[in-house]
Amino acid sequence: MTSRLTRAALLSAAFIAGPAMAQDDTTIWRIFVADQETGRITALDLDTPDTRWTFDVAGPATLFSVPTGEAIVAIQSDHDQVNFLDSGVALHAHGDHADISVSDPALIDGALTGPRPFHIVTHDGESAINFDRGGYAAILDDAAMLDGATDPKRFEQARAHHGFAAPFGDYVISSVATDTPTKGDDLPPRAGLAAFTPGGAQVGEMQTCTDLHGEAISGNLLLAGCAEGVATVRIEDGAPVFGMLPYPEDAPDEHTGHVWGAKAMQIFLGDHGPDAVVVISPQEEPAMTRVSLPYREVDTILDPARPQDAYILTEDGTLHRLNLLSAEIEDSRQVTGPYSMDGHWRDPRPCLAIAGDRIVISDPDEAQLRVLDAETMEETATIPVEGLPFNLLALGGSGLTH
Repeated sequence: MTSRLTRAALLSAAFIAGPAMAQDDTTIWRIFVADQETGRITALDLDTPDTRWTFDVAGPATLFSVPTGEAIVAIQSDHDQVNFLDSGVALHAHGDHADISVSDPALIDGALTGPRPFHIVTHDGESAINFDRGGYAAILDDAAMLDGATDPKRFEQARAHHGFAAPFGDYVISSVATDTPTKGDDLPPRAGLAAFTPGGAQVGEMQTCTDLHGEAISGNLLLAGCAEGVATVRIEDGAPVFGMLPYPEDAPDEHTGHVWGAKAMQIFLGDHGPDAVVVISPQEEPAMTRVSLPYREVDTILDPARPQDAYILTEDGTLHRLNLLSAEIEDSRQVTGPYSMDGHWRDPRPCLAIAGDRIVISDPDEAQLRVLDAETMEETATIPVEGLPFNLLALGGSGLTH
């Protein structure tokens, strides 16, 4: 660690040396876009969109990033493969400032293969990818992904099912399937979730959570949507503690299947049926506030820089800004044409990403990305992308280059 004296000496040397020790304040946002019809992933720099790269993987991918933004996970569920990319953007915090280094993105050698990879949960410096038809999760060290994820830890589940596993302190929180007999390729329904040692031994009782689907972590709390309510998991005195938050008493008979967790404060957002969301404040009474939407939800994202803001795109092509603190929609703007939620769940529809003070929306019908000002929600640019631009990530930030 650099001492205060050493740091002062370095600053003095930089002042004396002049240009030789100059530091530039750099901001970069890089967008990664997966095509919904092919295995093409396009990367481009938001401020110079003609600077772009393309990578080919086995099939249409869903993109995720580790918290540092340095590694990207491209899950191809229908092709039993997971690829990894180096984003080419690395941010390193140093207390009063951050350093940033920028290079070309790259496809990393060493794909994972296995039966139907799907959910991924990133926490505590690890990422767990559930292989639904394999009955296990592959757990990878986030920092090691840039070297190729060829030797993950394997967490075994009792039965293959559509679920998730989450690294959580000294435990793995995993969904649990029922013993219900199934026909053909059908997977068993989810019965609940439980805590396990990394070796697979269950710790304590299972928390009932039927029709479990979707999870999120905010701070030291994990939430998962259930038919009975929203299940909670936290670590207290070194042991996992489960709970259940009830849905609002006056709410329709719907439940939460997708949950988003804020990074800067402990608040969550969940869907509640196709045309409503619930703001979840676990420490308050009531814990949930339901917000109706004018049309069905297409995609939702929380703003990491403005943690009170969530953006929800509905199928009429309108983007809504929801204040999580007041549980009120503060603004709505028409941003795309309509995209019906009827049809196959994987039909190409818009997805959202946040790039600092801008919102990026994929518009597959128009083969382009739309860039909006996050404060005004006015469109500031469009960027053509060949094919059917669908799932996307925005990675970057500001820092000093040396």
